[in-house]
Amino acid sequence: MTRHHHSYQRTDRVREQILRELAELIRSGIKDPRLGFVTLTDVQITRDYSCADVYYTVLDDNQRQESQSVLDKASGFLRSELARRITLFRVPELHFIYDTSIEHGMHIDQLLHQVSQEKPVED
Repeated sequence: MTRHHHSYQRTDRVREQILRELAELIRSGIKDPRLGFVTLTDVQITRDYSCADVYYTVLDDNQRQESQSVLDKASGFLRSELARRITLFRVPELHFIYDTSIEHGMHIDQLLHQVSQEKPVED
């Protein structure tokens, strides 16, 4: 096994760990009522661990803007909590990004559903 491959595995492990811890921290640590029901979908970390893009969705689309600002405001707090929970040489700065790919997927599902409803009835 090459060393290169090993570092990829480590990154994956760190990504999963960050995702898990952040989900827990957001659920239990942010008491702001404006925060919607947030689901984290992915974390992408730069190779030097300086930045992490945290992708999320919100159950209620009307809470999307408010949830974004709550997460942005809490990113420093979340980062320092993360540093206490995970042993990393460097805890990345967190950037929260609304994940539109899931929305896109749901939209496609809806379209497919509509199409299936519109099929002509065979007589």
